[in-house]
Amino acid sequence: MKQIQPVTIWSNGTNSQANYFGLTIINDNLSTSATFYYQLFSCVDTDGTQNCTQLSDGNLTISGAEYDVWGESGNINDDAYTICAGKLGLTLV
Repeated sequence: MKQIQPVTIWSNGTNSQANYFGLTIINDNLSTSATFYYQLFSCVDTDGTQNCTQLSDGNLTISGAEYDVWGESGNINDDAYTICAGKLGLTLV
């Protein structure tokens, strides 16, 4: 899970601030595309414990040039977060 610049999410009839972004790979054909499950959370630190509420989730796919450069930096996880955050219009902190 990575911290993001807060974004307003309409969730359960109210506006809430998402400040964390979770990402899990659910499929990679090891050739041309990968699909991820993402989650946006509102997290607060209470007495040293982080309490998070999921506000939104979904799937997204990277393919083509995005897939080709994924992992070129040597850190495939950070690259996945960067690519997927960009596709969702999120800014990693």
